[in-house]
Amino acid sequence: MSKKIIACLLITVFIFPLTACGTTELKRYDASFLELFDTVTTITGYAGTKEEFTEYAQIIYDNLKEYHELYDIYNDYEGINNIKIINDYAGIKPVKVDQRIIDLLKFAKEAYELSDGKVNIAFGAVLKIWHDYRTRGIDNPAEAELPPLDILEEKSLHTDINKVIIDEKDSTVYLEDSEMSLDVGAIAKGYATEQAADFAYKKGFTSGSLSVGGNVRTLERKADSKEAWKIGIQNPDSDSDIKNLYILDLENLSLVTSGVYERYYTVDGKQYHHIIDPETLMPADYFISLSIVCRDSGMADALSTAVFNIPYEQGLELIEKIPDTEALWIFKNGDVKYSSDFESYITK
Repeated sequence: MSKKIIACLLITVFIFPLTACGTTELKRYDASFLELFDTVTTITGYAGTKEEFTEYAQIIYDNLKEYHELYDIYNDYEGINNIKIINDYAGIKPVKVDQRIIDLLKFAKEAYELSDGKVNIAFGAVLKIWHDYRTRGIDNPAEAELPPLDILEEKSLHTDINKVIIDEKDSTVYLEDSEMSLDVGAIAKGYATEQAADFAYKKGFTSGSLSVGGNVRTLERKADSKEAWKIGIQNPDSDSDIKNLYILDLENLSLVTSGVYERYYTVDGKQYHHIIDPETLMPADYFISLSIVCRDSGMADALSTAVFNIPYEQGLELIEKIPDTEALWIFKNGDVKYSSDFESYITK
């Protein structure tokens, strides 16, 4: 049985048709799958039949699977030169890659400039140290420890994004520094979500919502009620009975949230999360949650990391300069602040 057929069967299990309101013949369906980008992907949308929706879900799955394999930094895939292969050949030779990798890296360089270096895909050498220490700390909490600062500082010498050489003519990528490695975790999921949503839209999936591990991209309004999609912002307080702090009305918009409450480990009673400030080389300590609303899911993903890594006043100034982009900050003491027009998205 082919992988494509297996994927389709897995998706079909999770599809539940609901009768739509009004006179439209379109019905609402849901689908979920688990393995891509190490997270849960959920698709909600409208189609004339269950079979039609299954086709859309399969299109999205197949598209995301390709991006997952291309942007993977940990695993090899037969016949694919992915981000891991680029890292493997750092300082050795250029690697011929798919155009979708070049597109991602060009987008990443734009995000680097926009964020004044707070989003840096060339930061992999530092992030790998944190990843290894965090993994060991989770597996063996009694012996959890922080990475030594001198090691982090040495690795930070190998994070110059200008040494990521893209040759579009030959379709190659070369890391000039042999100790450099790419880590696209701050942008890849959001970027892939945007591309998959756009691809499905062009195939006819026009009324829907796609969530890849919380990276949400909505399409046109709900086909039955003509209302915008209602998307929740998770309450970072896991002990609270309130699941979502806010419900937003979103149409053709993305919502991405960065937070400290899911990926972390504990050292001497203090939690250390996965969002590392390129300047301090330590987890950013300004907020517990930061949400971005804008059209493009890739940009929302990049901005959620960038703004998480800078003080509120500086982040607000950045957000207010970017058209049609809003942000919500949740501080460690529970205070909430948002940009000038964020409130317009909150469900009344």
